[in-house]
Amino acid sequence: MSPSTSTGRSTTPQRRSEGGSPAGGASSGARPSSGGRPSAGKARSKSTNQSRAKSASRRDDRRGFRSENGSATASNFAPKKPSIIAIEVGPDNGFVKIGVPANLAGILAATGVTEPFSIQSVTLPDSLAGRDVLGQGRTGSGKTLAFALPLIARLAATKVGRQANRPRALILVPTRELATQVAAVIDPLATACGLRVITVFGGVGHGPQRDGLRAGAEIVVACPGRLVDHMGEGDAKLDRIEITIIDEADHMADQGFLPMVKRILDATPKVGQRMLFSATLAGGVDAIVSRYLDNPVSHAAEIEAPVLLDHSVLVIDDADRLEAVAELARKERVVIFTRTKHRAKQMAAKLQTFGINAVDMHGNLSQTARERNLAAFASGSASALVATDIAARGIHVDDVPLVVHADPPIEHKAYTHRSGRTARAGAAGRVITVASTSQVSEVKQLLQKAGVTATWTGIDVSNMTGRPSGRSAGRGGVRPDGRQGGRPGARSGTARGNGGRPRR
Repeated sequence: MSPSTSTGRSTTPQRRSEGGSPAGGASSGARPSSGGRPSAGKARSKSTNQSRAKSASRRDDRRGFRSENGSATASNFAPKKPSIIAIEVGPDNGFVKIGVPANLAGILAATGVTEPFSIQSVTLPDSLAGRDVLGQGRTGSGKTLAFALPLIARLAATKVGRQANRPRALILVPTRELATQVAAVIDPLATACGLRVITVFGGVGHGPQRDGLRAGAEIVVACPGRLVDHMGEGDAKLDRIEITIIDEADHMADQGFLPMVKRILDATPKVGQRMLFSATLAGGVDAIVSRYLDNPVSHAAEIEAPVLLDHSVLVIDDADRLEAVAELARKERVVIFTRTKHRAKQMAAKLQTFGINAVDMHGNLSQTARERNLAAFASGSASALVATDIAARGIHVDDVPLVVHADPPIEHKAYTHRSGRTARAGAAGRVITVASTSQVSEVKQLLQKAGVTATWTGIDVSNMTGRPSGRSAGRGGVRPDGRQGGRPGARSGTARGNGGRPRR
Protein backbone atom coordinates (compact mmCIF):
# COMPACT_ATOMS: atom_id res chain seq x y z
CA MET A 1 0.00 0.00 0.00
CA SER A 2 1.27 3.46 -0.71
CA PRO A 3 1.56 5.80 2.26
CA SER A 4 -1.33 7.88 1.02
CA THR A 5 -3.63 4.92 1.51
CA SER A 6 -3.34 5.08 5.24
CA THR A 7 -4.35 8.74 5.25
CA GLY A 8 -7.50 7.86 3.42
CA ARG A 9 -10.78 9.73 3.56
CA SER A 10 -13.43 8.26 5.82
CA THR A 11 -16.71 9.91 5.01
CA THR A 12 -20.40 9.20 5.24
CA PRO A 13 -21.99 7.70 2.13
CA GLN A 14 -23.31 11.16 1.26
CA ARG A 15 -20.31 13.10 -0.06
CA ARG A 16 -20.45 16.86 -0.25
CA SER A 17 -19.61 18.64 -3.45
CA GLU A 18 -17.25 21.61 -3.60
CA GLY A 19 -20.21 23.94 -3.22
CA GLY A 20 -21.24 22.35 0.07
CA SER A 21 -24.27 20.34 -1.11
CA PRO A 22 -24.49 16.56 -0.84
CA ALA A 23 -23.32 14.86 -4.03
CA GLY A 24 -26.20 13.86 -6.20
CA GLY A 25 -28.53 16.41 -4.56
CA ALA A 26 -29.69 19.88 -5.50
CA SER A 27 -27.40 22.84 -5.13
CA SER A 28 -28.36 25.56 -2.73
CA GLY A 29 -29.14 27.91 -5.61
CA ALA A 30 -31.50 25.57 -7.50
CA ARG A 31 -35.25 26.06 -6.94
CA PRO A 32 -38.21 24.21 -8.41
CA SER A 33 -40.13 26.05 -11.08
CA SER A 34 -43.69 27.19 -10.52
CA GLY A 35 -44.94 24.02 -12.20
CA GLY A 36 -43.27 21.90 -9.51
CA ARG A 37 -40.70 20.52 -11.93
CA PRO A 38 -36.98 20.96 -11.34
CA SER A 39 -35.49 23.89 -13.16
CA ALA A 40 -32.82 23.44 -15.82
CA GLY A 41 -30.33 24.88 -13.37
CA LYS A 42 -31.19 22.21 -10.82
CA ALA A 43 -30.85 19.47 -13.41
CA ARG A 44 -27.47 20.82 -14.43
CA SER A 45 -26.45 21.05 -10.76
CA LYS A 46 -27.44 17.43 -10.21
CA SER A 47 -25.41 16.37 -13.20
CA THR A 48 -22.43 18.41 -12.03
CA ASN A 49 -22.60 16.98 -8.51
CA GLN A 50 -22.86 13.44 -9.87
CA SER A 51 -19.78 14.13 -11.96
CA ARG A 52 -17.96 15.41 -8.92
CA ALA A 53 -19.00 12.36 -6.91
CA LYS A 54 -17.62 10.09 -9.64
CA SER A 55 -14.37 12.06 -9.65
CA ALA A 56 -14.15 11.73 -5.89
CA SER A 57 -14.78 8.01 -6.20
CA ARG A 58 -11.94 7.73 -8.70
CA ARG A 59 -9.67 9.58 -6.30
CA ASP A 60 -10.64 7.15 -3.56
CA ASP A 61 -9.79 4.26 -5.86
CA ARG A 62 -6.37 5.71 -6.57
CA ARG A 63 -5.77 6.07 -2.83
CA GLY A 64 -6.56 2.42 -2.28
CA PHE A 65 -9.93 2.92 -0.56
CA ARG A 66 -12.41 0.10 -0.31
CA SER A 67 -15.77 0.98 -1.72
CA GLU A 68 -19.12 -0.05 -0.28
CA ASN A 69 -22.05 0.74 -2.55
CA GLY A 70 -19.95 3.40 -4.26
CA SER A 71 -19.03 5.27 -1.08
CA ALA A 72 -15.97 5.47 1.10
CA THR A 73 -16.64 4.31 4.66
CA ALA A 74 -14.80 3.41 7.84
CA SER A 75 -13.95 0.06 6.24
CA ASN A 76 -11.23 2.02 4.42
CA PHE A 77 -9.19 1.55 7.56
CA ALA A 78 -9.74 -2.20 7.90
CA PRO A 79 -6.60 -4.39 8.15
CA LYS A 80 -4.90 -4.89 4.83
CA LYS A 81 -2.89 -7.71 3.38
CA PRO A 82 0.90 -7.42 3.56
CA SER A 83 2.37 -5.95 0.38
CA ILE A 84 5.53 -8.04 0.86
CA ILE A 85 5.43 -11.66 2.00
CA ALA A 86 8.24 -12.50 4.40
CA ILE A 87 10.55 -15.39 3.65
CA GLU A 88 12.09 -17.64 6.26
CA VAL A 89 15.48 -16.53 7.53
CA GLY A 90 17.95 -18.32 9.73
CA PRO A 91 20.29 -17.22 12.53
CA ASP A 92 22.98 -16.41 9.94
CA ASN A 93 20.91 -13.50 8.57
CA GLY A 94 22.79 -10.25 9.17
CA PHE A 95 19.81 -8.49 10.75
CA VAL A 96 18.88 -11.42 12.97
CA LYS A 97 22.46 -11.49 14.27
CA ILE A 98 22.09 -7.99 15.72
CA GLY A 99 18.70 -8.59 17.29
CA VAL A 100 16.10 -7.76 14.61
CA PRO A 101 13.05 -10.06 14.91
CA ALA A 102 13.03 -12.82 12.30
CA ASN A 103 9.67 -11.78 10.83
CA LEU A 104 10.99 -8.29 10.05
CA ALA A 105 14.28 -9.66 8.75
CA GLY A 106 12.18 -11.94 6.52
CA ILE A 107 10.38 -8.93 5.02
CA LEU A 108 13.75 -7.35 4.18
CA ALA A 109 15.10 -10.62 2.81
CA ALA A 110 12.12 -10.85 0.47
CA THR A 111 13.32 -7.59 -1.10
CA GLY A 112 16.91 -8.80 -1.35
CA VAL A 113 18.21 -7.01 1.77
CA THR A 114 20.01 -9.47 4.03
CA GLU A 115 22.95 -7.54 5.49
CA PRO A 116 22.76 -4.26 7.44
CA PHE A 117 24.60 -1.13 6.38
CA SER A 118 27.08 0.43 8.78
CA ILE A 119 24.68 2.94 10.36
CA GLN A 120 22.22 0.11 10.97
CA SER A 121 24.85 -2.20 12.46
CA VAL A 122 26.05 0.36 15.00
CA THR A 123 22.69 1.82 16.07
CA LEU A 124 20.31 -1.17 16.08
CA PRO A 125 21.62 -2.94 19.21
CA ASP A 126 21.02 0.20 21.27
CA SER A 127 17.78 1.32 19.61
CA LEU A 128 16.25 -2.17 19.86
CA ALA A 129 17.09 -2.08 23.58
CA GLY A 130 15.13 1.15 24.00
CA ARG A 131 18.04 3.56 24.36
CA ASP A 132 17.87 7.15 23.15
CA VAL A 133 20.07 7.35 20.07
CA LEU A 134 21.89 9.98 18.01
CA GLY A 135 22.68 8.53 14.60
CA GLN A 136 24.85 10.27 12.05
CA GLY A 137 25.42 8.80 8.61
CA ARG A 138 25.90 10.28 5.19
CA THR A 139 22.96 10.67 2.85
CA GLY A 140 21.94 7.35 1.33
CA SER A 141 23.58 5.26 4.05
CA GLY A 142 20.37 3.54 5.24
CA LYS A 143 19.26 5.73 8.15
CA THR A 144 15.55 5.19 7.50
CA LEU A 145 15.74 1.45 8.15
CA ALA A 146 18.01 2.17 11.11
CA PHE A 147 15.12 3.79 12.95
CA ALA A 148 12.22 1.97 11.25
CA LEU A 149 13.25 -1.50 12.44
CA PRO A 150 13.44 -0.73 16.19
CA LEU A 151 10.29 1.37 15.93
CA ILE A 152 8.24 -1.52 14.49
CA ALA A 153 9.88 -4.20 16.62
CA ARG A 154 9.24 -2.38 19.90
CA LEU A 155 5.65 -1.40 19.09
CA ALA A 156 4.82 -4.92 17.95
CA ALA A 157 6.31 -6.42 21.13
CA THR A 158 3.66 -4.75 23.28
CA LYS A 159 0.01 -5.45 22.50
CA VAL A 160 -1.76 -2.15 23.07
CA GLY A 161 -5.18 -1.38 21.69
CA ARG A 162 -5.47 1.20 18.94
CA GLN A 163 -7.11 4.48 19.97
CA ALA A 164 -8.61 7.25 17.90
CA ASN A 165 -6.44 10.37 17.62
CA ARG A 166 -3.77 8.88 19.88
CA PRO A 167 -0.78 7.38 18.02
CA ARG A 168 1.97 5.46 19.78
CA ALA A 169 4.92 6.60 17.65
CA LEU A 170 5.83 9.80 15.87
CA ILE A 171 8.37 10.50 13.12
CA LEU A 172 9.05 14.17 12.35
CA VAL A 173 10.49 15.13 8.96
CA PRO A 174 10.99 18.50 7.24
CA THR A 175 9.33 17.93 3.84
CA ARG A 176 6.27 16.27 2.32
CA GLU A 177 8.37 14.18 -0.03
CA LEU A 178 10.48 12.81 2.81
CA ALA A 179 7.33 11.99 4.79
CA THR A 180 6.01 9.97 1.86
CA GLN A 181 9.32 8.21 1.35
CA VAL A 182 9.75 7.29 5.03
CA ALA A 183 6.20 5.98 5.23
CA ALA A 184 6.80 3.86 2.12
CA VAL A 185 9.77 2.18 3.84
CA ILE A 186 7.92 1.62 7.10
CA ASP A 187 4.55 0.52 5.74
CA PRO A 188 5.42 -3.09 4.67
CA LEU A 189 7.09 -3.74 8.02
CA ALA A 190 4.20 -2.21 9.97
CA THR A 191 1.54 -4.04 7.97
CA ALA A 192 3.23 -7.37 8.66
CA CYS A 193 2.87 -6.64 12.38
CA GLY A 194 -0.70 -5.37 12.22
CA LEU A 195 0.31 -1.73 12.71
CA ARG A 196 -1.05 1.24 10.78
CA VAL A 197 0.93 4.17 9.35
CA ILE A 198 -0.40 7.54 8.22
CA THR A 199 1.28 10.64 6.83
CA VAL A 200 0.50 14.20 7.89
CA PHE A 201 1.81 17.18 5.90
CA GLY A 202 0.73 20.43 4.32
CA GLY A 203 -0.18 21.20 0.73
CA VAL A 204 -3.19 18.85 0.81
CA GLY A 205 -6.58 18.94 2.55
CA HIS A 206 -6.95 18.41 6.29
CA GLY A 207 -9.94 16.08 5.87
CA PRO A 208 -8.29 12.78 4.86
CA GLN A 209 -5.61 13.23 7.50
CA ARG A 210 -8.20 14.07 10.15
CA ASP A 211 -10.17 10.95 9.23
CA GLY A 212 -7.05 8.81 9.37
CA LEU A 213 -6.16 10.10 12.83
CA ARG A 214 -9.69 9.53 14.08
CA ALA A 215 -9.72 5.99 12.72
CA GLY A 216 -6.59 5.29 14.74
CA ALA A 217 -2.99 4.69 13.69
CA GLU A 218 -0.02 3.55 15.71
CA ILE A 219 2.54 5.48 13.66
CA VAL A 220 2.34 9.04 12.34
CA VAL A 221 4.94 10.39 9.92
CA ALA A 222 4.50 14.16 9.98
CA CYS A 223 5.81 17.56 9.03
CA PRO A 224 5.71 19.84 12.09
CA GLY A 225 3.47 22.61 10.75
CA ARG A 226 0.50 20.47 9.78
CA LEU A 227 0.85 18.29 12.89
CA VAL A 228 0.63 21.40 15.07
CA ASP A 229 -2.57 22.32 13.19
CA HIS A 230 -4.09 18.92 13.98
CA MET A 231 -3.00 19.20 17.60
CA GLY A 232 -4.76 22.55 17.88
CA GLU A 233 -7.95 21.06 16.46
CA GLY A 234 -7.83 18.12 18.87
CA ASP A 235 -7.31 15.56 16.11
CA ALA A 236 -3.79 14.59 17.18
CA LYS A 237 -3.17 13.89 20.87
CA LEU A 238 0.36 12.88 21.73
CA ASP A 239 -0.07 11.71 25.32
CA ARG A 240 0.39 8.03 24.32
CA ILE A 241 3.57 8.49 22.29
CA GLU A 242 6.13 5.84 23.22
CA ILE A 243 8.76 6.49 20.53
CA THR A 244 9.68 9.78 18.86
CA ILE A 245 12.06 10.02 15.93
CA ILE A 246 13.40 13.19 14.33
CA ASP A 247 14.80 12.64 10.85
CA GLU A 248 17.06 15.26 9.24
CA ALA A 249 17.62 16.48 12.78
CA ASP A 250 19.99 19.31 11.83
CA HIS A 251 17.37 20.86 9.58
CA MET A 252 14.59 20.31 12.10
CA ALA A 253 16.68 22.21 14.66
CA ASP A 254 16.81 25.30 12.44
CA GLN A 255 15.06 28.35 13.81
CA GLY A 256 12.16 28.02 11.38
CA PHE A 257 11.25 24.56 12.68
CA LEU A 258 12.60 24.55 16.23
CA PRO A 259 9.67 26.26 18.02
CA MET A 260 7.19 23.82 16.46
CA VAL A 261 9.42 20.83 17.19
CA LYS A 262 9.66 21.89 20.84
CA ARG A 263 5.90 22.35 21.07
CA ILE A 264 5.37 18.86 19.69
CA LEU A 265 7.97 17.21 21.95
CA ASP A 266 6.54 19.02 24.98
CA ALA A 267 3.19 17.36 24.22
CA THR A 268 4.71 13.85 24.38
CA PRO A 269 5.32 11.95 27.63
CA LYS A 270 8.66 12.63 29.29
CA VAL A 271 9.31 8.91 29.52
CA GLY A 272 9.78 7.25 26.17
CA GLN A 273 12.41 6.54 23.56
CA ARG A 274 13.70 9.35 21.36
CA MET A 275 16.02 9.06 18.38
CA LEU A 276 17.63 11.72 16.17
CA PHE A 277 19.12 10.88 12.77
CA SER A 278 20.83 13.07 10.18
CA ALA A 279 23.74 13.27 7.78
CA THR A 280 25.06 16.16 9.87
CA LEU A 281 24.46 16.74 13.57
CA ALA A 282 25.27 20.39 14.10
CA GLY A 283 23.73 23.75 14.85
CA GLY A 284 20.67 23.68 17.09
CA VAL A 285 20.61 19.90 17.54
CA ASP A 286 22.22 20.31 20.96
CA ALA A 287 19.18 22.30 22.10
CA ILE A 288 16.96 19.30 21.39
CA VAL A 289 19.38 16.72 22.78
CA SER A 290 19.97 18.46 26.10
CA ARG A 291 16.27 19.10 26.73
CA TYR A 292 14.55 15.98 25.44
CA LEU A 293 16.97 13.00 25.28
CA ASP A 294 17.94 10.90 28.27
CA ASN A 295 21.58 9.83 28.35
CA PRO A 296 21.68 9.24 24.56
CA VAL A 297 24.23 7.03 22.89
CA SER A 298 25.83 8.56 19.80
CA HIS A 299 26.87 6.63 16.70
CA ALA A 300 28.44 7.82 13.46
CA ALA A 301 29.02 5.70 10.38
CA GLU A 302 30.06 6.48 6.82
CA ILE A 303 30.05 10.21 7.44
CA GLU A 304 32.85 10.73 4.94
CA ALA A 305 32.07 11.19 1.27
CA PRO A 306 31.84 7.77 -0.41
CA VAL A 307 34.89 6.73 -2.39
CA LEU A 308 32.72 6.12 -5.47
CA LEU A 309 31.52 9.74 -5.50
CA ASP A 310 33.55 11.99 -7.79
CA HIS A 311 33.44 15.76 -7.20
CA SER A 312 34.40 18.39 -9.78
CA VAL A 313 33.92 22.11 -10.42
CA LEU A 314 33.28 23.48 -13.91
CA VAL A 315 34.27 27.16 -14.13
CA ILE A 316 32.54 29.09 -16.89
CA ASP A 317 31.54 32.61 -17.85
CA ASP A 318 28.19 33.30 -16.26
CA ALA A 319 26.58 33.85 -19.67
CA ASP A 320 27.43 30.25 -20.59
CA ARG A 321 25.87 28.65 -17.49
CA LEU A 322 22.63 27.43 -19.07
CA GLU A 323 24.36 25.95 -22.10
CA ALA A 324 26.90 24.19 -19.84
CA VAL A 325 24.13 22.68 -17.72
CA ALA A 326 22.24 21.59 -20.84
CA GLU A 327 25.34 19.87 -22.20
CA LEU A 328 25.72 17.91 -18.95
CA ALA A 329 22.01 17.02 -18.89
CA ARG A 330 22.15 15.60 -22.43
CA LYS A 331 24.57 12.89 -21.41
CA GLU A 332 22.82 11.11 -18.55
CA ARG A 333 20.07 11.21 -15.98
CA VAL A 334 20.62 14.15 -13.69
CA VAL A 335 19.30 16.08 -10.69
CA ILE A 336 20.03 19.80 -11.10
CA PHE A 337 19.91 22.16 -8.12
CA THR A 338 19.18 25.88 -8.14
CA ARG A 339 18.92 28.40 -5.30
CA THR A 340 15.46 29.78 -6.00
CA LYS A 341 12.04 28.46 -6.98
CA HIS A 342 11.75 30.87 -9.91
CA ARG A 343 15.13 29.79 -11.26
CA ALA A 344 14.21 26.11 -11.01
CA LYS A 345 11.03 26.69 -13.00
CA GLN A 346 12.84 28.85 -15.52
CA MET A 347 15.73 26.44 -16.03
CA ALA A 348 13.45 23.43 -16.50
CA ALA A 349 11.55 25.34 -19.20
CA LYS A 350 14.75 26.45 -20.94
CA LEU A 351 16.19 22.95 -20.89
CA GLN A 352 13.11 21.85 -22.78
CA THR A 353 14.18 24.17 -25.62
CA PHE A 354 17.47 22.24 -25.77
CA GLY A 355 15.51 19.02 -26.34
CA ILE A 356 15.90 17.80 -22.75
CA ASN A 357 12.78 16.47 -21.04
CA ALA A 358 13.12 18.30 -17.73
CA VAL A 359 10.67 18.73 -14.84
CA ASP A 360 10.88 21.07 -11.87
CA MET A 361 10.49 20.51 -8.12
CA HIS A 362 10.04 23.40 -5.70
CA GLY A 363 7.78 24.82 -3.02
CA ASN A 364 5.52 26.79 -5.35
CA LEU A 365 4.16 23.60 -6.94
CA SER A 366 1.03 21.94 -5.63
CA GLN A 367 1.42 18.55 -4.01
CA THR A 368 -0.16 16.91 -7.05
CA ALA A 369 2.32 18.60 -9.39
CA ARG A 370 5.26 17.67 -7.17
CA GLU A 371 4.21 14.02 -7.08
CA ARG A 372 3.59 14.00 -10.85
CA ASN A 373 6.99 15.51 -11.67
CA LEU A 374 8.84 13.24 -9.27
CA ALA A 375 7.06 10.20 -10.72
CA ALA A 376 8.02 11.30 -14.25
CA PHE A 377 11.66 11.51 -13.25
CA ALA A 378 11.59 8.24 -11.29
CA SER A 379 10.01 6.39 -14.21
CA GLY A 380 12.51 7.79 -16.72
CA SER A 381 10.00 9.70 -18.82
CA ALA A 382 11.85 12.83 -17.70
CA SER A 383 15.64 12.70 -17.74
CA ALA A 384 16.31 15.82 -15.67
CA LEU A 385 14.87 17.03 -12.37
CA VAL A 386 15.54 20.72 -11.66
CA ALA A 387 15.01 21.38 -7.98
CA THR A 388 15.56 23.72 -5.10
CA ASP A 389 16.93 22.40 -1.82
CA ILE A 390 13.49 20.95 -1.09
CA ALA A 391 14.66 17.85 -2.98
CA ALA A 392 17.96 17.67 -1.14
CA ARG A 393 16.30 16.20 1.95
CA GLY A 394 15.18 12.65 1.50
CA ILE A 395 14.20 12.40 -2.17
CA HIS A 396 15.47 8.99 -3.21
CA VAL A 397 15.35 7.99 -6.86
CA ASP A 398 17.35 4.95 -7.88
CA ASP A 399 20.17 5.08 -10.42
CA VAL A 400 20.89 8.80 -10.57
CA PRO A 401 24.50 8.96 -11.80
CA LEU A 402 24.92 12.74 -11.77
CA VAL A 403 24.09 15.74 -9.58
CA VAL A 404 24.73 19.23 -10.96
CA HIS A 405 24.83 22.32 -8.76
CA ALA A 406 23.71 24.84 -11.39
CA ASP A 407 23.88 27.37 -8.57
CA PRO A 408 26.42 26.58 -5.85
CA PRO A 409 24.65 26.15 -2.50
CA ILE A 410 25.03 28.80 0.18
CA GLU A 411 26.21 26.45 2.95
CA HIS A 412 28.21 23.26 3.10
CA LYS A 413 25.39 21.27 4.72
CA ALA A 414 23.24 21.94 1.66
CA TYR A 415 26.11 20.75 -0.55
CA THR A 416 26.23 17.48 1.39
CA HIS A 417 22.50 16.83 1.15
CA ARG A 418 22.25 17.84 -2.50
CA SER A 419 25.18 15.63 -3.45
CA GLY A 420 23.59 12.72 -1.63
CA ARG A 421 21.02 12.29 -4.41
CA THR A 422 23.66 10.21 -6.20
CA ALA A 423 26.04 7.44 -5.08
CA ARG A 424 23.37 5.95 -2.83
CA ALA A 425 23.55 2.50 -1.26
CA GLY A 426 27.06 1.82 -2.52
CA ALA A 427 26.52 2.97 -6.11
CA ALA A 428 28.91 5.28 -7.97
CA GLY A 429 28.08 8.86 -8.84
CA ARG A 430 29.38 12.25 -9.92
CA VAL A 431 28.79 15.75 -8.56
CA ILE A 432 29.55 18.79 -10.71
CA THR A 433 29.37 22.34 -9.40
CA VAL A 434 28.97 24.98 -12.11
CA ALA A 435 30.64 28.21 -11.00
CA SER A 436 31.33 31.55 -12.61
CA THR A 437 34.72 33.18 -12.10
CA SER A 438 33.20 35.47 -9.47
CA GLN A 439 32.07 32.41 -7.46
CA VAL A 440 35.42 30.60 -7.39
CA SER A 441 36.49 31.80 -3.95
CA GLU A 442 33.05 31.06 -2.53
CA VAL A 443 33.06 27.52 -3.92
CA LYS A 444 36.56 26.85 -2.60
CA GLN A 445 35.43 27.76 0.90
CA LEU A 446 32.28 25.69 0.50
CA LEU A 447 34.20 22.56 -0.49
CA GLN A 448 36.70 23.05 2.31
CA LYS A 449 33.91 23.19 4.91
CA ALA A 450 32.25 20.13 3.34
CA GLY A 451 35.54 18.22 3.50
CA VAL A 452 35.50 17.58 -0.25
CA THR A 453 38.40 17.49 -2.67
CA ALA A 454 37.28 18.35 -6.19
CA THR A 455 38.80 18.43 -9.65
CA TRP A 456 38.68 21.87 -11.27
CA THR A 457 37.91 22.13 -14.99
CA GLY A 458 36.91 24.83 -17.46
CA ILE A 459 38.49 28.28 -17.09
CA ASP A 460 41.91 28.07 -15.45
CA VAL A 461 41.67 29.40 -11.89
CA SER A 462 45.10 28.34 -10.67
CA ASN A 463 46.36 31.92 -10.55
CA MET A 464 43.05 33.46 -9.59
CA THR A 465 42.92 35.45 -6.35
CA GLY A 466 40.33 37.75 -4.93
CA ARG A 467 37.89 38.32 -2.17
CA PRO A 468 35.14 35.77 -1.48
CA SER A 469 31.99 36.51 -3.38
CA GLY A 470 28.73 37.23 -1.63
CA ARG A 471 28.95 40.97 -1.00
CA SER A 472 25.60 42.62 -1.09
CA ALA A 473 24.43 44.11 -4.35
CA GLY A 474 23.01 47.53 -4.80
CA ARG A 475 19.32 48.15 -4.95
CA GLY A 476 17.72 45.90 -7.52
CA GLY A 477 21.04 44.26 -8.39
CA VAL A 478 22.08 40.62 -8.23
CA ARG A 479 24.64 39.43 -5.75
CA PRO A 480 27.42 37.12 -6.92
CA ASP A 481 25.74 34.32 -4.92
CA GLY A 482 22.71 34.56 -7.22
CA ARG A 483 20.30 36.23 -4.77
CA GLN A 484 18.41 39.37 -5.59
CA GLY A 485 19.68 42.62 -4.12
CA GLY A 486 17.35 45.04 -2.37
CA ARG A 487 17.08 48.02 -0.10
CA PRO A 488 18.85 47.88 3.26
CA GLY A 489 16.73 46.29 5.94
CA ALA A 490 14.44 44.47 3.48
CA ARG A 491 12.92 41.29 4.87
CA SER A 492 14.20 37.96 3.62
CA GLY A 493 13.77 34.30 4.45
CA THR A 494 10.39 33.39 5.92
CA ALA A 495 7.55 34.56 3.72
CA ARG A 496 4.83 36.77 5.14
CA GLY A 497 1.44 35.21 5.59
CA ASN A 498 2.96 31.80 6.32
CA GLY A 499 2.64 31.85 10.07
CA GLY A 500 6.39 32.22 10.49
CA ARG A 501 6.94 28.72 9.15
CA PRO A 502 9.46 27.86 6.46
CA ARG A 503 7.85 27.02 3.16
CA ARG A 504 8.29 23.32 2.30
